[in-house]
Amino acid sequence: MESLYAPWRIQYILAPKPATTDTSVFAKIAQSTEDEANYVVARDRSCYAILNTHPYTGGHMMVVPYKQIPDLHGLTDTELSDLMKLVRRCQDALTKVMKPQGFNIGINLGRAAGAGIEEHLHIHIVPRWVGDTNFMPVIANTTVLPEALSELAAKLRAALAE
Repeated sequence: MESLYAPWRIQYILAPKPATTDTSVFAKIAQSTEDEANYVVARDRSCYAILNTHPYTGGHMMVVPYKQIPDLHGLTDTELSDLMKLVRRCQDALTKVMKPQGFNIGINLGRAAGAGIEEHLHIHIVPRWVGDTNFMPVIANTTVLPEALSELAAKLRAALAE
């Protein structure tokens, strides 16, 4: 088995974070009407989908409940179902738009598990391709994204609206 390393992410993980407030960045986006500026690609009754602005690969999305909670126990059965249904819809949209060969779908709960915004649950959907890593992150501390976030967001919005 080969290991996939993402050493460029450690700077973000270890960097000082702004002072925490009662409202997470996800809660602020949930309340905002600036979906294009925030790269929101879909909204459902209890959650929304957004492109990650610090992606591991192009198309890295997150599904976020409107309710600011740190883990799955804060959701009702209906909210949990809505969350997973939107994850599935996002996976389908990414498949249609980007044609990945696989996916990493997961949740990081708590700082020790790698949660960057630990006060607000979110599910990562990361499209993957064989050989999708290269020397740029290691040598140049740079992630190569094949498409602008705004263009990809527009394509995903269209696919999710179908």
